[in-house]
Amino acid sequence: MIDTALAQLHALADPAKAAEALAYHKADRPYLGLRVPQIEELTTQWRADLTLDDRIQLAADLWQTNIHEARVAAAKLLTQARITPDQAAWDLICSWVPEFDAWSLADHACIAAQKRITADPARIDTVETWTQSDNMWTRRAALVATLPFTKQNFPKDFELDIRDRVLGWAAGYCDDRDWFIQKAVAWWLRDLSKHDPARTEAFLAENGARMKAFARKEAAQYL
Repeated sequence: MIDTALAQLHALADPAKAAEALAYHKADRPYLGLRVPQIEELTTQWRADLTLDDRIQLAADLWQTNIHEARVAAAKLLTQARITPDQAAWDLICSWVPEFDAWSLADHACIAAQKRITADPARIDTVETWTQSDNMWTRRAALVATLPFTKQNFPKDFELDIRDRVLGWAAGYCDDRDWFIQKAVAWWLRDLSKHDPARTEAFLAENGARMKAFARKEAAQYL
């Protein structure tokens, strides 16, 4: 499976765009120069043709290649609301999190993680461990992977509990001067403000002075 998948990815390679991608993403790994829609077209077909076990194995193998587009494809293979059973998919995604080293791959994988966390909110306990990582991208992933919990207009009690829990993580991040961490806090708050302005305003009143100015401004964009 992996040899066929890699052959299909390489068949679409564009060396000029690959060089541009390396310069843009700045992570030292091979690039093929594919656009995301090209990758999605392939993964849609693979998902239709493969059993769940084979799909998880292919995702694991693609990630191990360290090729940017192959890792995007790995994440896309597992980005699906309904996967039954899904523990193996969740475990595989979690194994990727410590390896995050750039925003693009982290975000693609986090979108896959979002589906698995909303399918089983108890997984928030695992996500909380990411907040203690030495890897900035792993800490950031705790916020990106929980973005769906900002979006309910009428959240259930457990969703409010998760919302408050993640806001606690975000408060702990406010003293982190890394731009990507500050941006992630702002992103979470900005999305939350559309559905729960009161919590957003309270957070900013308590913690906003510790945020960078750009992040504070972005977080309050819709208030």
